[in-house]
Amino acid sequence: MFLLDSDSQLDCISNLFEGGDAVNSSNVLGQSPAHLAACSGQAFCLLWLLQTGADANQQDNNGETPMHKAAKAGSLECISVLVASDAQLGLCNNEGRTAEELALSYGFEECGRFLNTLRMTRLLTSSSTPLMPAELVACPLTDAQSADLTGLDR
Repeated sequence: MFLLDSDSQLDCISNLFEGGDAVNSSNVLGQSPAHLAACSGQAFCLLWLLQTGADANQQDNNGETPMHKAAKAGSLECISVLVASDAQLGLCNNEGRTAEELALSYGFEECGRFLNTLRMTRLLTSSSTPLMPAELVACPLTDAQSADLTGLDR
């Protein structure tokens, strides 16, 4: 149905969709063109696919998204493209592993650290985070001018 290799060009990938293949179609492994672009480090093709309507969070038969594939390939460029497309960072594959965990287990420490930093940043800036650190929010208990701490040592 579709193939991407290291020499693929935007013209080649465009031709795939002229034949009627949907941008989110999948092969027998459940992998979409976005999965294949991500696992081969084809950031430009991945960007084009996402701009054409590819699902950044589509899971294959192993429960892996394009983010998992990019992490396993150590492609910081593809990871960045997916992050810019609001791909979810916390999705787990069928083995319960996130892209961050896969990057680290495959030895791609830079990708793992990048994903960890993004995850923590999103966590800390999320308005729904129940345990927001006091220094990030206006917390009267930590404001020395408004906090009455007398009697707390009893």
